[in-house]
Amino acid sequence: MPDQQAAQRVVQQVVQGTVAEGFEAVREEFAAVVEGERPDYSGQLAAYVHGRKVVDLWAGPDTDGDTLFGVYSSTKGAAHLVVALLAQDGTLDLDREVAHYWPEFAAGGKGAVTLRELIAHRAGVVGADGGFTPEELADDRLIAQRLAGQRPYWRPGAAFGYHAYVIGALTGEVVFRATGQTLHEVYEERIRDPYDLDFFLGLPQEQEPRFRSVLPMDPTPEQQAELDAVPDAADTLLSIAFNRNGEHPTDIETVPNSRLIRAKGPASVGGVASARGLAGMYAAAIGEVDGRAPLLKPDTVAEIGQVHSVGYELVSRQHKAFGLGFQITWDTYPFLGAGSFGHSGAGGSQAFADPRAGLAYGYTRRRYAFPGGAAPENDRLVRAVHAAAKAA
Repeated sequence: MPDQQAAQRVVQQVVQGTVAEGFEAVREEFAAVVEGERPDYSGQLAAYVHGRKVVDLWAGPDTDGDTLFGVYSSTKGAAHLVVALLAQDGTLDLDREVAHYWPEFAAGGKGAVTLRELIAHRAGVVGADGGFTPEELADDRLIAQRLAGQRPYWRPGAAFGYHAYVIGALTGEVVFRATGQTLHEVYEERIRDPYDLDFFLGLPQEQEPRFRSVLPMDPTPEQQAELDAVPDAADTLLSIAFNRNGEHPTDIETVPNSRLIRAKGPASVGGVASARGLAGMYAAAIGEVDGRAPLLKPDTVAEIGQVHSVGYELVSRQHKAFGLGFQITWDTYPFLGAGSFGHSGAGGSQAFADPRAGLAYGYTRRRYAFPGGAAPENDRLVRAVHAAAKAA
């Protein structure tokens, strides 16, 4: 009994927000995560089941449910939801060559690359020789202009590698050429504004007071030794893909702390969101929310959640799995339903939909998590949320 009372005090004193009946264990699991973190931990957790918000929690100094954090590559989920919508409409044909929409892209041996191959990270254009300037990295149209003439780093379609900073710019240029609107404009018009999502591709100045800057990773000595062991030569695919190969190498930990990045919202890494915004977007993608029909039809949901690239990924040199722009989330969390899709972010965020469970999940945190990518605590939080959703 004393231990149970102590756990309840942690929940009441540290974790704020609400959970629906049946999701009390999620609150307790989040409290245990918070208790095991540094005293300055700030984070948020949100989830929907069949369009109903069932988890809305937060913890930490200067943080509430409306606080906005940089979500790094979780941004790619928003970018490729736009592509999925346009493919569903018939505006984009996934099996047409990218050069059909964007003729300049054919240079350098890329003329046969299809849109499907591009968004599955198979095009081989993970960065630019000489790297990007900070101004270029913030502007997707400038990135696309640089990459149109870039020769691929492997034969397109022969392998796959994570186009970390550029995939949103490449697919965004296709969107622009096909529609006359930027990807950001389509996202705002069809997704963010109708659902009033706190997930911005381009943060308006008036929303700046809600943003909290990313705190740098604080690795243990053992973790630092592991980081130091990673080769960082300027000519590796890893360095090219993460823009460390030029005169202006990018420090990934500080990317969202640039107002230029937040204002322009590059569609690969520049999104700013709350956990509510992340989860709300995926809830709207797969199911009815507030009386609105799902954004995606069942056939579209099934297609984007199919594995398109799986195995040894050339940039990270690790096992990865991608669908159509999205990460295959059930490859990361095998207990999720087949067809689960989403995208994590380098700072620790995670967001996805599990269509079979009707589940949408969003997690954010302020301090950059070791070693980069979905923070380790997502393993236990996702499991707790999924178990409660299946029991509901």
